[in-house]
Amino acid sequence: MITIKNEREIELMKKAGMMVSKTHQYLKPFIKEGITTKELDRLAQEFIEKNGCVASCIGYEGYPSALCVSVNDTVVHGIPDNYKLKNGDIVTIDLVVGYKGYQGDAAWTYGVGNISEEDQYLMKHTEAALYEGIKEVKPGNRVGDISYAVQEYANKHNLGIVRELCGHGIGLDMHEDPDVPNFGIKNTGPRLKEGMVICIEPMLTYGKEDVYLEDDNWTVRTVDGSKAAHYEHTILITKDGYEILTPRLDGE
Repeated sequence: MITIKNEREIELMKKAGMMVSKTHQYLKPFIKEGITTKELDRLAQEFIEKNGCVASCIGYEGYPSALCVSVNDTVVHGIPDNYKLKNGDIVTIDLVVGYKGYQGDAAWTYGVGNISEEDQYLMKHTEAALYEGIKEVKPGNRVGDISYAVQEYANKHNLGIVRELCGHGIGLDMHEDPDVPNFGIKNTGPRLKEGMVICIEPMLTYGKEDVYLEDDNWTVRTVDGSKAAHYEHTILITKDGYEILTPRLDGE
């Protein structure tokens, strides 16, 4: 069931979303060669809890950590461990923060040190695909309009679209209706209405789009070993368009 949020719920979701943004901004200086993904997870959890919020990923369907930290060929749901980031890695930080029961969710891919031109291309155009989808958000449009815009942009730039994974609604739960795929047909799917809140999140690869699930039942990797990027925002549908509830705070 797709829920329409009232003014009180929207205010709480704005606070949750802003804490997601602040956590990304807090972590950014630490994302460098030599730090372990587990250390990034510890820093995030401490920062979130110090600011009166909840790291909602911990315990979600058994997930053990505050962050999903996905390095290189890991598309999503990388579990933080003792891996030390290396020069040339790309790493996606995906996190969900709860505030008084309401959730905010955003993912961003970061380069570690000097990254290749191919990785810069992948990151640049995955981020751009996110904003192409966001442009389609307004009352009266449909989810398929978002999906089609992401797909067209990804295809134009020869990037693989991970089809097994998609965006979603969000509210009291981090994953609510509707699903928001990264491929689709215009003028199909649920109609967007004022007060809906959704997460749009292109997950694109520099190679083929095929993925597999590791034995931990969380980590999703590309079959061909190509790198993946993942960008996500929590988006409120407003009377005449949209508002990004997880704005970037670094000016990029």
